Amino acid sequence: MSKKVLLLSLVKKVGFLTDTDMVDETKTSSEALEAAVFRRLLQHLGERTDVQNIELMNLAGFCRNCLSKWYVAAAEEAGVSIDYEGAREMVYGMPYSEWKERFQSEATADQLRKFETGD
Repeated sequence: MSKKVLLLSLVKKVGFLTDTDMVDETKTSSEALEAAVFRRLLQHLGERTDVQNIELMNLAGFCRNCLSKWYVAAAEEAGVSIDYEGAREMVYGMPYSEWKERFQSEATADQLRKFETGD
């Protein structure tokens, strides 16, 4: 068994790859792993609805909306048309308006100050 097949088999075994990832012979192991990590990041953010976008922005410099915009940009580079709201639904796991109503809380004065000043 090649290193690539072994690596992909191990990653699939722990649940990061789908059968489609394994069947697509044109994918490099790097691309498959990057896709798996992205799916895991979205899963993690979906499980951590208590973490607000402003907190992500203040601590990491990106948020769920940034991921949505990057998704749209990557799709455009690949010649695929996807709108921002469609990308948001993919990232949030539901329409953004629903996520916002269910999970978004009002930003605190301190969070807003940090966001505005970059502290």
